Amino acid sequence: MLAVTSHAYRPGVMTELSERTKANMDVVLEETCRQLPHGGDHDSRKFIAERLIEAAKAGHSTLGELGIIARRALAEIIAKGN
Repeated sequence: MLAVTSHAYRPGVMTELSERTKANMDVVLEETCRQLPHGGDHDSRKFIAERLIEAAKAGHSTLGELGIIARRALAEIIAKGN
């Protein structure tokens, strides 16, 4: 599971993620990593997870929004040849 909580207040930025958002992030991460050999290595999974965290903190919390972010991150990984 992706554990994300930020306690620093920044105006205009979501600082704590809801349980639903974290669950959506987990679902999207798992679905996206299934497209990688053996479910993805640590670095690939971490890269995608970091992108999901950034997006969620910016207020993108639906499965659709997070899915787009994860697919973009996956495309970057594939383009780099990882």
